[in-house]
Amino acid sequence: MRKVEVPAHGMRRRRAEAASTPPVPDASAPLDTFYRALGADTAGLGSAEATRRLGVYGPNEPPSASQRGAAATLFALFANPLVLILLAAAIVSGVLRDLLSAVLIVTMILLSTALNFAIGYRSQRAAARLRDAVAPIAAVLRDGTWIDLPRRVLVPGDVIRLCAGDRVPADARIISGRDLHVQQAALTGESAPVEKEPDASPANAARGADARHLVFLGTSVVAGTADALVFATGRATAFGDVAEMLTERPPPTEFERGIDAFARMIMRTVVFLVLFVLLVGIALGRPPLETLLFALALAVGLTPEFMPMITTVTLARGAVRMARRGVIVKHLAAIEDFGSMTVLLSDKTGTLTSGETSVVAKLDAFGAAAERPFVLAAVNSVFETGLRSPLDAAILRNCSADIAAYRKLDEIPFDFERRRTCIAVEHDGKRLLIVKGAPETVLPECTGCEVAGALRPLDADAGRRCTRAHEELAERGLRVLAVAWRALPAQERYAIEDETDLVLAGFVAFADPVLPGVCASLRAL
Repeated sequence: MRKVEVPAHGMRRRRAEAASTPPVPDASAPLDTFYRALGADTAGLGSAEATRRLGVYGPNEPPSASQRGAAATLFALFANPLVLILLAAAIVSGVLRDLLSAVLIVTMILLSTALNFAIGYRSQRAAARLRDAVAPIAAVLRDGTWIDLPRRVLVPGDVIRLCAGDRVPADARIISGRDLHVQQAALTGESAPVEKEPDASPANAARGADARHLVFLGTSVVAGTADALVFATGRATAFGDVAEMLTERPPPTEFERGIDAFARMIMRTVVFLVLFVLLVGIALGRPPLETLLFALALAVGLTPEFMPMITTVTLARGAVRMARRGVIVKHLAAIEDFGSMTVLLSDKTGTLTSGETSVVAKLDAFGAAAERPFVLAAVNSVFETGLRSPLDAAILRNCSADIAAYRKLDEIPFDFERRRTCIAVEHDGKRLLIVKGAPETVLPECTGCEVAGALRPLDADAGRRCTRAHEELAERGLRVLAVAWRALPAQERYAIEDETDLVLAGFVAFADPVLPGVCASLRAL
């Protein structure tokens, strides 16, 4: 049993009660104590040991709403207010010896509930299979080798690697890193990224999300790189409480609220009618028992026996039509919301475009064809260890330059504020900083440019021509990288402060072709 401290910004502290949670030293314990307590090693876990621990601690995944049993799902369907009213009407019909009406009402309830259950439960299982097929991936050190594995197989004691753009796959302690900044809004509500760094002996370290040497499941890396030692997975993580809250049933849809309001109106009408008829009958001197039976018969007649069946069949028909088009409907009531939709937003990659990025242009600072910007970009991509984008993959696929002549000295990782990556290399005895990134963030740091193989100062006129060159590429629907460089002095480490006085080598442009038939699809939509 251990205590996981969670930040106080809108969260409560929790105690992990699972007996399978491994004993973890205090956050302020020395790093070697962490390793010993977890039975971990700097070379990572072996495959056999990782498999054993997975069986002991369970998969690294939050509780899922789809794990709710069939009985609970059925109970939720029968708890519908309209269904309860109909069940009451069936009981009254039986008491009044109107067996045909009672059987009819119960049959309608069972048919609509069975249809709703069959479609909803089957959809939940299909969604679970899809979730397994697109499981998040983490870079893990296993058997001394870095490999990509599904996040769910991580166990305490694993060593993971994080870089910009990654979701933190488990609660972990940083063992090495560089310029690491993590977005922790999911835990703390704070929008600003937090700097994290390794600390071998954090004697007075802060707890929870404030601890600079800890990262947590549910957060994301916005800049830098790091290696970290996993100490909690699944429900034992600090994010466990949040994950459990997320598995609760979502708020009712507008359609469900309308059905509930209608059921309450029917209930009020029935109660009022029964009381009114009973009081009038007694006032007119009618026999009380006969008057009560008459009032109950009127109440049963007012109850819409076929309504649950009609709504379920209508929604189910929509779900079946969606299923034929490859869309899974987990909750039948969502069909009405889907039909009321007025705006649809879609990611274009893989939907409107092929997702296969390719290099289409290599240009100097003024937009003339040139090979040097591409060679420098290739050197940067080869030695980059942080965030790998499709643009890097396209560069490396088309690279034929001799990269062996370059030796990496240092790296300033990509982050989403600077939007550029810098690699310090040595080439022919000279030290160079090669910068690759968004033109609007690289150009302001440049004081010179290369045009037709010659250097010239980046004055106002040259700046306008460089800006026009990359804007024309963007107007053609191309993605553009600016490539720049500068000579470096000999020093042990390089930092963001060295990204100044750059020479703009030029631009590399990329295209992601539109898929065939997109125009027809948009027209049909």
